[in-house]
Amino acid sequence: MWRDVPLRNSYDVVIVGGGVHGLATAYYLAANHGITDVAVLDKAYLGSGGSGRNTAIVRSNYLTPEGVAFYDRSLQLYNTMSADLNINVMFSERGHLTLAHTDSALRTMRWRAEVNKLQGIDSSVIGPDEIKKLAPSLDTSSHPRFPILGALYHPPGGIVRHDAVVWGYARAADHLGVEMHQQTEVTDIEVTGGDGPDGKGPGGRVTGVVTSRGRISTPTVVNCTAGWASLISDMAGVKLPISTRPLQAAVTEPVKVFLPTVVVSGSLHVYVSQTDRGELVFGASVDPYNNYGITGSLEFTEELAGHVLELMPGISKMRLLRQWSGLCDMTPDYSPVMGFTGVDGFLCDVGWGTYGFKAAPVSGEQMAEAVATGTTPEMIAPFSLDRFHAGTLVGEKGAAAVGH
Repeated sequence: MWRDVPLRNSYDVVIVGGGVHGLATAYYLAANHGITDVAVLDKAYLGSGGSGRNTAIVRSNYLTPEGVAFYDRSLQLYNTMSADLNINVMFSERGHLTLAHTDSALRTMRWRAEVNKLQGIDSSVIGPDEIKKLAPSLDTSSHPRFPILGALYHPPGGIVRHDAVVWGYARAADHLGVEMHQQTEVTDIEVTGGDGPDGKGPGGRVTGVVTSRGRISTPTVVNCTAGWASLISDMAGVKLPISTRPLQAAVTEPVKVFLPTVVVSGSLHVYVSQTDRGELVFGASVDPYNNYGITGSLEFTEELAGHVLELMPGISKMRLLRQWSGLCDMTPDYSPVMGFTGVDGFLCDVGWGTYGFKAAPVSGEQMAEAVATGTTPEMIAPFSLDRFHAGTLVGEKGAAAVGH
């Protein structure tokens, strides 16, 4: 689907990370700005990180005005992606239910609904009777330990085939002249003139990257590496307030489709959707410790199964086929780090935690604009690294903690 070309010793732009964020940035650089002397580097294969390990949920019902506008633009791009990239990404608008099991959770849902409406987003709070009509398999009685008191209903939400998105962006970028280099690990980023003892850090500028296949000269490096974000930024002398934690997910055997919507419960730390093939895909919140391991655990399976059965007791006979894990780059305010840094020519598109897939199209579009124009687009200005020094945090925990 894309060329296998020799690695050259010089590029105008080097993008570290061959997931949807890196590939989308490369595609929009070429498609929107005519910048095609671009190399996308991945230490494994395209989509081998979080892009191929997520549960493929898309939505825009976030909590802050900045987040709502950002994710809504991404949802718009997902809606036209099949035509734009000439590949069926299997976008399926299912509707998204965020359940409330307590009075405080219900207040948060109402808060989010009002913020969404002010931004022109289709979201509303509904009661148990309406929830039952949308998802008959849910137990909406008063018997469960955490009864369902209501939900934030977001009709535009849905699911997309994540692999198809990776392949679509990679193929489209390749056709425009961008080069993809797999099995190419970045081992260092060369910076000169910085404040650090090694010449790196704030005040310096990028001159090149060192890889497992040789050195590349470049004036611009974009970090799109998710769970490995802080390690890559450290190579340039840029410190990020990011911790990396595993996120586990699982899938069942396929059965006849009975769950037409995406269901999320923050109180029970679980989210679930059903694919067109009939499999239930579900997961929980990130593991409660920092780690770069991506192995599954029995504790996760037991806790997840118990919480899913509290929501849908009728699926107790379904078999779990497999589980997997990916790495999440978590920031203190649950919002990303995007744009320029203190090192000239070094940009970041990281800190996406558990919600990077749904943001990929708009992130690529906005990061490409930043690289091409040398200025920060208005849409990503709130997510700059400087906000942690200025104290202007963009708190999305209420909408992102288990909203995958």
